[in-house]
Amino acid sequence: MDEKQRNEAYNKYVTAKIPKTRAWPSLFNSFWVGGVICCLGQGINDLILLAFPNMAEQSAWAYTLIALIFIASFLTGIGVYDKIGKFAGGGSIVPITGFSNSVTSPAIEFKHEGIIYGICVKMFTIAGPVIVAGVVSSIVVGIIYLFV
Repeated sequence: MDEKQRNEAYNKYVTAKIPKTRAWPSLFNSFWVGGVICCLGQGINDLILLAFPNMAEQSAWAYTLIALIFIASFLTGIGVYDKIGKFAGGGSIVPITGFSNSVTSPAIEFKHEGIIYGICVKMFTIAGPVIVAGVVSSIVVGIIYLFV
């Protein structure tokens, strides 16, 4: 069997083994779960502003983000957020709750390796590049803003 035939046979095997997804239900679930997460965030923000009417809106949004991150981390810790992610796909990954999940999941998974080599190192395996890209791009924008 030459290389071309081997590649064709492998591609046929992979195509047969790939799980079939139903695009429209997945898109719908992603859309409405992402919408529910955003509505939950808006509701938390409204409750904070209602409880503390003199608070600046920007501060209320900071507390809202903290609450959403905590909720997502808690749900990840008890195993619920992974089920939501499997059901909703990108609808649960794109909001800040997905970022919280991407930091919390490896920390929980590798806690048996200890605090330093397990939790502290592995928790940024997925989220680390995103954090670095955000910090570097903000520095570049800040330098451009400084000189312009």
